[in-house]
Amino acid sequence: MKRRTLLQIISRGASIPPSAAWALLAQAAEERRANDPLTPEAQPSDVIYELRVYHAYEGKLQDLLQRFREHTTKLFERHGMKNVAYWVPLDDPAKSTTLIYILEHASRQAAVANWKAFQDDPEWRRVRDQSEEHGKIVEKVDSTFMVLTDFSTKLD
Repeated sequence: MKRRTLLQIISRGASIPPSAAWALLAQAAEERRANDPLTPEAQPSDVIYELRVYHAYEGKLQDLLQRFREHTTKLFERHGMKNVAYWVPLDDPAKSTTLIYILEHASRQAAVANWKAFQDDPEWRRVRDQSEEHGKIVEKVDSTFMVLTDFSTKLD
């Protein structure tokens, strides 16, 4: 039963026990979530994408790019994360401090497991520590999980 239909029935004074009304509302909400293509929980096994934006400390972007070029991308693949694409902005002020990239994960649950495995990897820790011998590289990381819309071109 749709939430709107239930609310109309209730507003007309129909006698529905409160527990039944709450159960029907919960069912309607669950159906709405399950049918919403933008809800990550709707399709737990569907591929998801993660947009990540790294804000490097001033003067550290080249160190960050080198770490990704030589190590990080390979470690991502090892831990089930597909490298989709990497960008650096062309315009100030972001061009000297920003790395933007997208990863592909098998599912939202896989993303959590992938990141845990990556962060626990001794090789990653060694690489990170070596690259930060002269100070931290990354000031801030923004992460956004995404699903493709039904009108989007599919990614390879």
